[in-house]
Amino acid sequence: MKTTLSHLWILLCLLLLVTPSAIAIDAIDMPFGPGERLVFELRWGVIPAGEAVLEVLPIEEMNGEPAYHFVMTARTNSFVDVFYKVRDRIDSYTDTDLTHTLFYKKKQREGSTKRNITVQFDWEKKLVQYTKNNRSKDPVPVLPGAFDPLAVFYYSRLIELKSQAEIERPVTDGGKCVIGRAKVIRREKIRVPAGEYDTYLLEPELKHIKGVFEKSNDATIQLWITADNRRMPVKIKSKVVVGSFVGELVKVDQNAHLP
Repeated sequence: MKTTLSHLWILLCLLLLVTPSAIAIDAIDMPFGPGERLVFELRWGVIPAGEAVLEVLPIEEMNGEPAYHFVMTARTNSFVDVFYKVRDRIDSYTDTDLTHTLFYKKKQREGSTKRNITVQFDWEKKLVQYTKNNRSKDPVPVLPGAFDPLAVFYYSRLIELKSQAEIERPVTDGGKCVIGRAKVIRREKIRVPAGEYDTYLLEPELKHIKGVFEKSNDATIQLWITADNRRMPVKIKSKVVVGSFVGELVKVDQNAHLP
């Protein structure tokens, strides 16, 4: 249970370690903005496990420049708390043109595990530095235009998806910088608690995702993104050796920015 739940929380951040580099971005109509709040119900098999929330907070200043502030929080429900309590928060800051990450931090509270992680980006030197619980590692090189695992998801929403497209983008968690890849499988309609949506199904490459995914020969991750201008995630599904995880959209904040 502990291993499966831990990986359920990181799915929302790791599923899109990819974004199209060969498709033009529409820089005029932003598909999201401050005030957007997406709530997901998370399940392990048929067992309700908790919820995850994706939010766009008001524009802030970071390193002397205006920045987007994205947040993901995840928490187990009262039933799962008895076995393995999770209270996680991830904060990501990017420039307002969404060309690269400025700063990334994660507060991880999972069972007896407590981690406070920050990733500092030095774009002049093209380096990132990872710090965990006040202990810093040596800086590592970062590729131009790299995003952290949360920011890359929001960047991907600027892209017009097409069936069978092969997509990629540099991503870093501070430990190393990799090229994440995925494929747009098909377009299909699905129903989730928040309603019925016309979506694109994406399947990310898994070779850079460690843990339980490494131990599953037939592991898969699938992500459904709406085919409209908002390009919202509405469903996440994964299959690994220890079972299946599902995250489904249950609520969209009515005060959210619309294109």
